[in-house]
Amino acid sequence: MAQSAFIKFVEGSTVSSLSLDELKQHLLNYKEQLALTGKQLGWDYSEAGFPYTIETKPEAQDKWFYLKGMDSLYHYIVLGLGRESRDDQDIHYVQAVLPDDATHGDKCKANEFCKHLGRKLKAELHLFNGRIMYYNPRK
Repeated sequence: MAQSAFIKFVEGSTVSSLSLDELKQHLLNYKEQLALTGKQLGWDYSEAGFPYTIETKPEAQDKWFYLKGMDSLYHYIVLGLGRESRDDQDIHYVQAVLPDDATHGDKCKANEFCKHLGRKLKAELHLFNGRIMYYNPRK
C-alpha cells in the first residue's frame, strides 16, 4: 500500500498555495544548494543528494509529477497538489507519495525533501509515520 506525507500551508506559512512549477523550482533550488555544498567539500554531492530526474506524464500535467531514480537504490517519488477543508477554510497542500515498489532510499529522500520544504515554507508537515512537525509559527 502506498504511503503519503503532506506539507500543509496553514496560518503562518510563507505561502497559502503552490503551483507545480513553483514546487519544481523549489526542488531545483534544493539540488543547486546541494551542488554548492559539494563544491565546498570538493565532492560532487548533487548526484548523491538528489538522485532523481523530474518527469511528467501528459495525463497529469496540472496535478502531479514524479521523481525518477537514476540508479537501483531509488525508484520513484510522486509529488502532487491538493486542497482540503478545515474549519470552513481551504488548506492547500503538497502530497508526497511512495508507490508500492518504492525503496527505503526513496522514503529517506522523500522525508528529507519534505522536511526541507516544510522548513523553507514554514508549513505543517505530516510525515509518512503519522507524526506532525510544525514549522509554522504558532501561539
